[in-house]
Amino acid sequence: MALRHEKLAFVGCGMMGEAMVKGLLSRKLVRPQQIVASHPRPERREELERNYGIRTAANNAEAVEGATVVTLAIKPQVLDEVLEGLEGHLNPETLLVSIVAGATTSRLREALSTPGVVRVMPNTPAQIGHGMSVWYPTPPVDAAGREKVRTILSALGADEIVHHEDEIDMATALSGTGPAYVFLFMEALIEAGVHLGFSRRVAARLVHQTMLGAVEFAMEAPEHVARLRNQVTSPGGTTAEALYQLERGRLRTVLSDAVWAAYRRGLELGGRKTDRNPGS
Repeated sequence: MALRHEKLAFVGCGMMGEAMVKGLLSRKLVRPQQIVASHPRPERREELERNYGIRTAANNAEAVEGATVVTLAIKPQVLDEVLEGLEGHLNPETLLVSIVAGATTSRLREALSTPGVVRVMPNTPAQIGHGMSVWYPTPPVDAAGREKVRTILSALGADEIVHHEDEIDMATALSGTGPAYVFLFMEALIEAGVHLGFSRRVAARLVHQTMLGAVEFAMEAPEHVARLRNQVTSPGGTTAEALYQLERGRLRTVLSDAVWAAYRRGLELGGRKTDRNPGS
C-alpha cells in the first residue's frame, strides 16, 4: 500500500480535511495513529479525536513535525498566517498537498522551501466518497509521490491529473464550484414542483431521482449529451416548450458567465488576474 509507512499531517481539519481523514480510515488506507490534524478550537480537536482516534494539535508546526505528507486544508484568507507559522518546519523531502483555492504551487514552494508540491481542487461530494478531485503535481513529485496522492484522493471519489497549473483554476470554477450550480438548479426545480401543487417531499424526491438518473444515463451513454437531450425532445411537445423558455432566458449564457466569474475570483484569491475574456 502506497501510504502504509507514511505519517500524514492535516493543517486545518474542517469539512474537506475531515472528509479526507474519514475516507482514508474507512477504506483502511491508513491507520489512525498515522494521522495528526491541527485545529485552533479545542472542542473541534476533541471531536476529531473522539470520532476517528487520530492525534490532534493546536499548533500547526507541532502537527507537521516528522510528517512525510502534509495537507493544507485551510481557508485562503488565513494562508499567509499559516505559511509564516510553518516556515522552516517542513523537511525538503515532505510531500505537500494543498487544497487551498487560489494558492499557486510557486507561492507554496517559496514559502516553505518544499519542492514537491501538489495542488488539488476537490469538491463537496467528496464528503460521501463521490467527489471529483483535479490535481497538478510539480515536476519534483516522482512516480511514488504521485501514487501517494492518487491513493489519498481515491478516498474522496474520482480524480483527474492535469499537466498545466492553470487547469486547476479552471477546475475550481467548473467542478469545484459546480455542486453549487447543481444545487441551485435542483432547488429551482423543487420550488417549481411545489408551485405546481406537489408537496415539498414529493417534489424533492422527483427532482433528486431525475437528476441522479440523468447523470448516470449520460455517463453510460456513448452519445454526446446534446443528442441525449434531442432524444427526449419531441417536436411541439412539452420538453420542446420548456427548453425554448430556458434558452429564451439565456440559461447557457448565464451559466457560462457564472463559471467565468468563479474563475476570475479564484485568480483574485491568489493575487492574480486574467486578461482572457469569455469566448476568447
